[in-house]
Amino acid sequence: MMLAIPFPVIDPIIFQVGPFAIRWYALAYIAGLMLGIWYLKRLALRLPIFMKPEDADEFLTWAVLGVILGGRLGYILFYKLGYYLDNPMQMLFVWQGGMSFHGGFLGVVVAGIVFTRRREIPALRFADAVSCVAPIGLFFGRIANFINEELVGRVTDVPWGVIFPNGGPDPRHPSQIYEAALEGIVLFVIVNLVWRNESFRNRTGATTGVFIAGYAAARAFVELFREPDAHIGFLLLGSTMGQWLSLPMFLAGAYLIIRAKPAKP
Repeated sequence: MMLAIPFPVIDPIIFQVGPFAIRWYALAYIAGLMLGIWYLKRLALRLPIFMKPEDADEFLTWAVLGVILGGRLGYILFYKLGYYLDNPMQMLFVWQGGMSFHGGFLGVVVAGIVFTRRREIPALRFADAVSCVAPIGLFFGRIANFINEELVGRVTDVPWGVIFPNGGPDPRHPSQIYEAALEGIVLFVIVNLVWRNESFRNRTGATTGVFIAGYAAARAFVELFREPDAHIGFLLLGSTMGQWLSLPMFLAGAYLIIRAKPAKP
C-alpha cells in the first residue's frame, strides 16, 4: 500500500464577519512583506551612506504594489491569458490564488527603479540589500500556496507524499514546501552569507545576481516535482513554463555577478 500524508485540515479563512474575511493566503503575504521590511531597515543601519531606515519604510508601499500588480499581471499573461480575456472580472480575485513570481519580480524591479530614482539612491546597491530580504517573502508565499492547495506536485510514491483534496486520490510531492525550503530558507542563508562577505558586498550588483540566479536554479529544480499547469502541460523535451521563465533570470543573475565591480567609496 502506498504511504501518504493526508492534507492537514486548514480553513483558508481565518475568520469572517459578513462579507469581510481574513485569509491565510493574504496573511502570509503580509507577514512576508512586514518581516522583509523590518530586516531591510536593519540592513539600512549598516549602509547609512546611501540608504536610511525610513527609505525601507517608504519602499514597503512600492513593494506591495509591485508584488500584487506584477504578480497578478504575470500570471495572467504567462499562464492563463485566454481564460482571463473571457472572464475579465476574475482578474481582480487575487484572494483565489494565481500569482506569478516572475511577474511579481518584474513588478518589484520596476517599482525599485522608480523608487530609487525618486530618492536618489544607487539602484543596484539598493537591489543588493533587497535581495537579502526577498527570500523571506518567498518563504511565506510558498506556505500560502500550500495552504491554498495550489501549485501541487506530481504524483509520487515517496512516504511524505501528500493527498491534496483538489489533487485527486493519489499522493503528490508537496512541491510548495520544497520551494519554501529552497527559495526561502536555503536562498536566504546563501544570499546573506554572500552579502556579509565585505569584498563581495562591495561588488555592486553581485549579491543581486546571486539571488536572481539562485532563485532561478531552485525554481527550475523544483519544477521537476511540480505538476505543470493543466492548460499548459509539458513543453519542449518535458520542460515546463516555470523552467523557461527561469532561464533568462539565471542568465541575468550570472551576468550581474560577472560584471560586478567594487563600489565607489
